[in-house]
Amino acid sequence: MKNSSVTRREALGLTGAGLLAAVGARRLWAAQTLASDEPDTVVFNARVYTVEPGMSRAEAFAVKGGRFVAVGSNESVRALIGKGTKAVDAQQMTVVPGFIDCHNHAVGDQLLYEVIVGNPFEVEFVSIASIIDKLRAKAQKTPPGFWVEGFFFDDTKVKEQRELNVLDLDKVSSDHPVAVHHRGGHTSYYNSKALQLAGLTRDSTNPPGGTFDRDPAGNLNGRVTDRARVVFDKVGRRPQLTAEERLQRGRAALAHMSKQFVRYGLTSVHHEHFDGPDALRSLETIRAQGELLHRVFFAVTGRQLDNLIESGVRTGLGDEWLRIGGTVEHVADGSFSERTMALSVPYPGMASGYKGNVTETQDALDAWVLRMHRAGIQVNCHANGDVAIDAVLTALERAQQKLPIPDTRPQITHCTLITDSLIRRIKALGAVPAPFTTYAYYNSDKFHFYGQDLMRRSMAYRTFIDAGITAAAGSDFPPGPFAPLMGIQGMVTRTGWNGETWGPEQRVSVAEALQINTLNGAYASHEEHIKGSIAVGKLADYVVLADDLHTIAPDKIKDVKIVRTVTGGKTVYEA
Repeated sequence: MKNSSVTRREALGLTGAGLLAAVGARRLWAAQTLASDEPDTVVFNARVYTVEPGMSRAEAFAVKGGRFVAVGSNESVRALIGKGTKAVDAQQMTVVPGFIDCHNHAVGDQLLYEVIVGNPFEVEFVSIASIIDKLRAKAQKTPPGFWVEGFFFDDTKVKEQRELNVLDLDKVSSDHPVAVHHRGGHTSYYNSKALQLAGLTRDSTNPPGGTFDRDPAGNLNGRVTDRARVVFDKVGRRPQLTAEERLQRGRAALAHMSKQFVRYGLTSVHHEHFDGPDALRSLETIRAQGELLHRVFFAVTGRQLDNLIESGVRTGLGDEWLRIGGTVEHVADGSFSERTMALSVPYPGMASGYKGNVTETQDALDAWVLRMHRAGIQVNCHANGDVAIDAVLTALERAQQKLPIPDTRPQITHCTLITDSLIRRIKALGAVPAPFTTYAYYNSDKFHFYGQDLMRRSMAYRTFIDAGITAAAGSDFPPGPFAPLMGIQGMVTRTGWNGETWGPEQRVSVAEALQINTLNGAYASHEEHIKGSIAVGKLADYVVLADDLHTIAPDKIKDVKIVRTVTGGKTVYEA
């Protein structure tokens, strides 16, 4: 077995320059560290999948000061054990790098404080009656005129196999505006009181980038999509929290999310918060209190983004635990799961010829991308349909033509439906797609809305790999569960919870899926030199699994037990 360990004799016998020439800068650091002290921890007798180019497998590794200082055979690494070293016999369990999610909204506030009408983490069917009952209970404790809202609704995870409508929600209350928000984030359902307060009637016309949906008789059915929902922002009443109450809730919410992330093996997450300043302060606080268990690449938006640009701050400011990331996703179209993404062809089976919602003009998109590009802020655009991906690529190409900057790695979040032409342009730009991961398993009951032809080109990890494009993993929680193992199973099998297989041409191997969920995620944030693989000198972020993902039946991957999650050499979750 090839080793990447450094013995004490090697460490003491090589000069800095000689070691640098022989094993590189990271091994130089490891050698200097071992020369002066023993490892904190040695893990041996393990099946280690390093995801490190040139050394994919190992049996053992050593950790010192939160980083890997040796990776290799049992014999070579166990020789480093000192009197103060914690020696861990992994008993042939599997160890992989910590998982990285490149798109997650981290909505701990919803999980802790709101009415949850669907299962955030697993496939579970609920009844419409149960949704109404939960909202009624909330309405009974809420003053008239205040909003009553439900979250995590999924239209294909209801026992009645239909969407909510205004008549359902009218059963909740006639004194409160009521809304139920689809977990996909692009559609909401309203009762008559909410429609009345917003001044909507059957004569209301659809605004740009959204729709007021109707029943066969032409009456509003309560479903409202994308940008059409803004009319509800200033109607009805909501509880007003003080600044301190907001921060207290924010701290509790993010501490809760951090516990959830590491429970599923996530050691790095790209946070997408629309309440940027409060969220950043909350993260800083829970870090100081020792409650931040995962690393954060923090996306920025709104006034916070403006302030950073005015101050000359660029993407990457921060440290290994909390770093300023790119932008919060700049939305160019609608949703895959809610069937509003912008397509170049009509949605299959829709007689209306509906092609989805474009939510940004090309001129506005061009101007926004160029501003971020000039400021050194990593661009992150939400684009699902091929029309939206084309628009985002056009904006990126125009920005590069005006101001060429190498290796910017703009992220195309979702990047769902691709074409050969789009692939060539993504490759030329060096853009990083971050498609859905868990959708192939969790949302397979929605794929029939698109059909096999479109699904062959959707969530196209195989195509990206074959084209030499570095694609990363983006769960988009809450629209999809964030469990990396659920995502890997779906990527490997393209078979959903219901047994249906869609787009098998886009299957990837376990090894490829593992890299997408680890090293490629580090690449997306320009951090592949410090994390994403188990290698000497990198941050000691890893996950211990009860079974080997490479040998277990592919349809059992999502059920593999997370035994331990380690961030920076410290155990942050243990089953």
